[in-house]
Amino acid sequence: MFDSIAQLVEAAETQGLPMHEVVIRAEMANSGKPREHLLGRMARRLEIMRRAAAQGISEPVMSISGISGGNAYRFWQWLEAGHQPLTGPILSRAVARAMAVNEVNAGMGCIVATPTAGSAGILPAVLLTLQEARGFSDADLVNALFTASGVGIVIVRRAHVSGAAGGCQAETGSAACMAAAAAVELLGGTPRQAAHAVAITLKNMLGLVCDPVAGLVEVPCVKRNAAGAAQCFIAVDLALAGVESVIPADEVIDAMAQIGRRMDERFKETALGGLAATPTGRRLAEMVWGNKPK
Repeated sequence: MFDSIAQLVEAAETQGLPMHEVVIRAEMANSGKPREHLLGRMARRLEIMRRAAAQGISEPVMSISGISGGNAYRFWQWLEAGHQPLTGPILSRAVARAMAVNEVNAGMGCIVATPTAGSAGILPAVLLTLQEARGFSDADLVNALFTASGVGIVIVRRAHVSGAAGGCQAETGSAACMAAAAAVELLGGTPRQAAHAVAITLKNMLGLVCDPVAGLVEVPCVKRNAAGAAQCFIAVDLALAGVESVIPADEVIDAMAQIGRRMDERFKETALGGLAATPTGRRLAEMVWGNKPK
């Protein structure tokens, strides 16, 4: 569909269309499905995202393993008690929702992989919090999801989105820059500004390893979703202010792919390195699986 962010931006600028419309038309041509079908399908995904985020902040959701859970609810209650977070009223609520969705995932609840289960909290957290703060409609969010998916398509074509292929940079990094493009468009930015937000976000997350404790998508994955939401908002603000990435988005994506290919296998979802190999990480693995890790 799209082989580069530059191609996506050029199509939007040439046709005088927002990025989401370019993606929707391309998907209509590619799938043969009518617009109403595509919009309805995306709206259903939005509702799944909303339910997961709401569940994780309204009650403590614990993982099946028992090694994580309840932190989104704990943080949300702290915010609702009137505490003034250093991250501010918008980012802090996005952080809570990002953790909430991933805790629901770890508890075997229903989520939307965006682009993976391990990074599923970032995009809904950003979009739902912007809706709450700025009054965007569900239709606006559905359009934003198409913008995010256009960026995701490019990343899949040029690099990878799985931790096993490229580390956590490929999971939470991809999710955060998908969310950044969507947020820039929601907030009235141009396609070119959205591309710069993609580049800035992913640059700040290059090299991030995938080191799940006990091989489970819980520690440190849940909190990395919170960090991904923060990286997204930083990039969005910079891009909307006119700050540009010196390295184009496509080259940043290509760099991510190169880093992933050269990354030691211990840091690509094998649970053999990083935090998974710490004494506590190994103890938790033994507790979960019942045998001493090698």
